[in-house]
Order: sequence, then structure tokens, then C-alpha cells
Amino acid sequence: MVAIASTQDAAQVQLCAGLSADDSARVLEALAFVEPVYADQTITTGQTALEFSQGVASILALLNTDVETRIAGLLFEMPIIDPAKSVVIEQRFGKEISDLVVGIRQLMRLHGFTFALPQEVMRGKNAAQQAATQVETLRKMLLAMASDMRVVLVRLASRLAALRYFSEHKLENERTSQYARETLDLYAPLANRLGIWQLKWELEDLSFRFIDPATYKRIAKMLEERRIEREGFVDAAITRLRSELAAADIKAEVSGRPKHIYSIWNKMRGKELDFSELYDVRAFRVIVDDVKTCYTVLGIVHNIWVPIPKEFDDYISRPKQNGYQSLHTVVLADDERALEVQIRTNDMHHFAEYGVAAHWRYKEAGGSNFSAQKYDEKIAWLRQLLAWKSEVVDAVVEQEDSRREWLEKLKSATLDDHIYILTPQARVIELPNGATPIDFAYHLHTDVGHRCRGARVDGVMVPLNTPLKNGQTVEIITVKGAPGTAGPSRDWLTPGYATSARTRSKVRAWFNAIEQQETLSTGRGLLDKSLQREGKTAVNLEELARKLGFAKLDELLLALAKDEFSLRHVEQGLRDEEIVKITTTDVQQEEAAITRKSRASSVEQGAKSGVLVVGTDGLMTQLAKCCKPAPPDPIVGFVTRGKGVSIHRENCKNFAEMRVKAPERVIQTTWGAPAVETVYPVDIFVLASDRQGLLRDISEVFLREKINVIGVSTQSAKAHARMAFTAEIASTAQLQKALMVIREVKGVLEAKRQ
Repeated sequence: MVAIASTQDAAQVQLCAGLSADDSARVLEALAFVEPVYADQTITTGQTALEFSQGVASILALLNTDVETRIAGLLFEMPIIDPAKSVVIEQRFGKEISDLVVGIRQLMRLHGFTFALPQEVMRGKNAAQQAATQVETLRKMLLAMASDMRVVLVRLASRLAALRYFSEHKLENERTSQYARETLDLYAPLANRLGIWQLKWELEDLSFRFIDPATYKRIAKMLEERRIEREGFVDAAITRLRSELAAADIKAEVSGRPKHIYSIWNKMRGKELDFSELYDVRAFRVIVDDVKTCYTVLGIVHNIWVPIPKEFDDYISRPKQNGYQSLHTVVLADDERALEVQIRTNDMHHFAEYGVAAHWRYKEAGGSNFSAQKYDEKIAWLRQLLAWKSEVVDAVVEQEDSRREWLEKLKSATLDDHIYILTPQARVIELPNGATPIDFAYHLHTDVGHRCRGARVDGVMVPLNTPLKNGQTVEIITVKGAPGTAGPSRDWLTPGYATSARTRSKVRAWFNAIEQQETLSTGRGLLDKSLQREGKTAVNLEELARKLGFAKLDELLLALAKDEFSLRHVEQGLRDEEIVKITTTDVQQEEAAITRKSRASSVEQGAKSGVLVVGTDGLMTQLAKCCKPAPPDPIVGFVTRGKGVSIHRENCKNFAEMRVKAPERVIQTTWGAPAVETVYPVDIFVLASDRQGLLRDISEVFLREKINVIGVSTQSAKAHARMAFTAEIASTAQLQKALMVIREVKGVLEAKRQ
């Protein structure tokens, strides 16, 4: 009984470590309050509720958290075990602790969804990338769900308590593996980002133990076999270096750098090294005041031990891309085995721990875009905030103002300007603050948004203008029917229904399309009546529209519906027999009019191309039809089977493929002196706003530039004309001049050689 009481007393002392007498009394009061509630109750891990809550609170005490956080760690299982007691929390312990408990319970809900995550996201062509994106979004979601950052600390502590229980009782099953994988994906990286190294390393090692127990035990055994020897050596090396530094009158902080099992395994896997080849299993770090002293210490280290030149990295003079600075060297100790030493200034150490060069930034391969950078800056600020808290001693009266200021900042700390919503399949959707179910529906798919008629949030029907909150699960109820038959409500464009500009744009686009269809229908009705009155119902409407000055029929119908074009003009045009009896469009006639036969001097007709094959005489050459080179294009030859050398432009895609398949058949070529008036066929593309007379104006340019056009085709769609010409040119200089003039033709948007 004495031993049990002694153990209980020790546990209570641990729970109250670093607190004032009054705060310690509050913690013990909370412990006494939960003991009868948790009696004989177990949680999902199989652990007793009382043991689990005490374990969580003890971990929080090691982090020097405040009294409210420790009490919340004791109480947050109560709403599950005894819902009636959850109402009492605010009455007995205050609203602050009650809010913390509610926030923790919200984060606990995320656990069920993350278990389903791998099966849901690991599908499709980019399954791994999708999974990584979803996990990263879940990390942000976990932080964003916590209106008070202390909630995240409690969640991390609760996960560590669960893993410790699994480890102590040697439980190895599917559940423990799921917990471990979720921890490595979500919680260990969060602890790392927040700078809570005490939790980060233990979370990783315990998770690794359940995910790959054989490798874990093998590395642990190798470490244990040499632990006493390794620790003794490192201590002796540190003592020797401190003595040398003191003799040189150098002030420095020298400390060992223990490696954790998961970190060792990562390095062995990443660098494909054996355990015996790892340099930093035995390692320590030296922190000094300035850069000059860093190099002085480096000289002393290299004087004491023999350096390995290939293993020296000067990240001070050549910082890493992320700004990380330090001197890394590996030396051979007296036992001829490697010893790693890192040397840096206090500022460099601070930057490495709290800046963008922190471990998580370059080991987790985070994004580098602007939004990610802003998010990283907030993470760095929170890490500094947590470090500040560890330096605050509650018992010191002078620091009470600092403590209160820290608490206010921690409560108001937010990491993101977005909210994170879950689909019923556990996929995370990122939306702007204030988003509604309508925003959620349109984010999933435009058609889902158009068909949206209701929404369930956490299983409860809600109005479509309900603002969503972090961590909620949303299910959209859609109307049935063929695509395009259902549509949004005009109310959705009023304030309060859609926060996202993307959503409002899609709703407006729907109604614009509907209005245009209605306008076209009105115009078509007016035109049909005119046709019936004139007895010309069999007329070619597209041709009629062009004859009346419109690029296409829809433009005519819109003009009629909006009363911008009179029906009398239509009737007058219908009476013109030339219009009624048209069988060939103007464009087709113009195409036929501007094309001419290929010249006899054209390479297309067998004229000499003037291509020299370097180092070879008498080879037959032909210009490739895929890229149609012309002087002075950079060219290259490809020896064909039975057809001589095919000449391509150097940037020809077809040639690039052939060069890969048969590099030995590539031959160097250059332009020689062509025969007099030799011309080369080239393809030209023109994009322009469609109008009457466009093709005529462009053909006049070719005529003025004395360029023969041997082929032309045009297409009109959505008020744009796409024209393809095959023209014969003497040189690319002649072509460039023609293209420059074509670009000045009214309505031309683009003119280029293909």
C-alpha cells in the first residue's frame, strides 16, 4: 500500500511540475473530479481512461504547459464516457477549459477519417501525389480546426500516450499499425513543425516500431550493443574539445547529438548505407558567438582528429538554397572510426531551428510557392511562441504579465485563412473562410453545384447559406436528370449564399448561357416567320447571314432578337435570287481564286533544293514535308532507306524522335547555292476575327509580296477564322516580311509559320 501511495504521489508531483501552489491545487482538484467518472472505464485503445488521461497530463507537464492545458488533458475523455458530465465542466472549471475540451473533441473526430484516407486517395494515375497532398491538407486542417493552439498540444500528447501504452504492453496488430501510420503522416510532422522535439522523436520512433518491427529491433540492438561505448567516446571527445577550446580562450557550447532509430533508418535508406557506414551515429554540435570563431573551432577540430576531406561541407560560405548555414565535418577519431561535428553560430542555430531552414522544411520537401511561404512563416512564429512559453516561470511574479500576453497570443494564433471540409469519403476540401454548402458543391464539380438542392452537415440538414466550419462533413443532395437540365437559383448570387468568386462566376455563367439561348430562340422565331412570309423556308441560313454582313447565323439571330437588325433587311435579302440559289460559299470561291499551281522552280516540283551534305557528294536529298525547311533555317539530314537524305529543320519534332531511334543515320547538312529562282513550300497559320473580305485582304498581301499560294483552307468557329496556307518562298526573310504585313491586316490576331 505504501508503494502504491508513493507511486500516486509521484504521479501527482509530476502533473504539477512547474506550477504555483494554487495552480497545483486546481490540477489535483480536476484529478479527483475525474477519478470516479473514469473508474473501470476503458477507451478505444484498450487503456483505462484514468491511466490514459494521467499520461496525457504528464506529457503536457513535461512541455511546461499552463494549468488550463493540463486540466483539459485530464477532462477531455469525459464527454465520451459520461455526456451528462460535459455540461458540468464549464460550471466547475470555467469556460476557458470547457472550450479547450470541446476543441480537443473536435480534433479527435479527425481520427476516424484519417483511418479511411489511404484507401480513398490511393487511386488513379497520380495516387502517391494525391495521397501526399491530402495528408498535407489534413495537417493544415488539424491546425486550422484548433481555435486555441493549446488544443494541438493536447492532441499530440494524447497520441504519444496511446503509443506508449501500445509499446509497454507489446501490442502489435492492425490497429496499432494504423495508429503508427497516422502518426507518421500527421502528428509527428506537426510536432516537428511546431518545434516540439521532445514529442517529435518519440512519436517517430514508437510509430516505426509498429510499422516495421523487425528493422526497428535490428537497429535498436545495434545501438544498444555499442551504446555504452558510443556514449563514453562522445563524452570523452566533448571533454577533450572543451579543454582545447578553453586553452584557446574560446567560449562555446558543446553537446552530443543523439540519433533516434527512425532517423537512423531514414538515413540508411536514403543514402543506401549500412549501419557501420553512418558517420553521425557518433556526433556532437558546437555553437559559438560569431562566424570567425566557427572556422577557428574547425581548425582545432581538424588538429585534434584527422579530417575526411570528402565529408566536409561549408554551408556558411555556400548556404543551402533554403538559407541553412553551418560547418559539417567528419573526422577519424583515435579508434579510426568516424565522428561527425557540426559548428555554427547562435544565430545560425536559431535560424535552423525556427526559420525556413528548420528540419521539416528540407526533410519533408514542402512547397515553395508564395502561399506555402506565408504558411511557413506562421509556423515559425508559433514555434518561437512555444519556445518563449518554455522560458516562462509561473512562480515568478514579475513574469505574470509575460505569461498572460503569451496566453492571449496562443489563443488567437491562427495558421490559415481557409477552412477544411470533409466529404463523406474522407477527402479534404480546402475552401475560403465563410464558405457555404454551395461553395463546397461547386468545388466538387460544376454539375454538382448546378444540381445542388440541399446539404447535410455532420448528418443534419442545413440551409444552403449556412457558413461551414473546420472539420465538418458535408454531403450534397442533388436533383436527378440529364446533364444541363438542372440549374442554380438566382438567389445564390445574393450576398450570403456564395463566398467564392469562382462559385459566383459559375452561377452567372449558367444564367448568361440560359439568357443567350432564350435570345437565340426569340431571334430564330422571328427569322422563321419572315422565311414563311416570303416562301423561302429552304434557304441556306448560314449563307444568308454572311450575305447580310454577319460572320455566323447566331450573330444574326441575336441582332434580330435585340432589335438591332431590321426584318425588312432580311426580307429584302431573301428576294435576291443570287442568295437563294447559292451552292458555294464566298469563302470557298475566294479559296479557289487565290490558289495557283506550284511553280516549275519549286522544290515541290523537283527543283534542286540547294542542300549540301557535309562530307558526302552525290547523295539524293529531299526536303521533309513535316517541317518544310527553307533557307536559312538550321537544318540536319537523316539517311532514309531508298529515298536518299531527308532534310529537316533542327527543331522538327519528327526528326527528334528519329534521332533517338537511329542516331547513326543522322548526317550534317547545310544550305548551298540554290538554282536561280528556286522556291520552297512552307505552311502558314493565321488566326483572325471572322469578317467579310478577310481572306481577300490576306491574299492581296501575298500578291504584293510576290508569294505564290498553292493551297489554302479556312475554318470559322465562335467568331474566329483559322486559316492554313501553303506558300512558296525564296527565303525565310521573304516570309517574315509577309507575316509582318499580314499581322497588320484588320482583325488578324496571329500569323506564324507552322
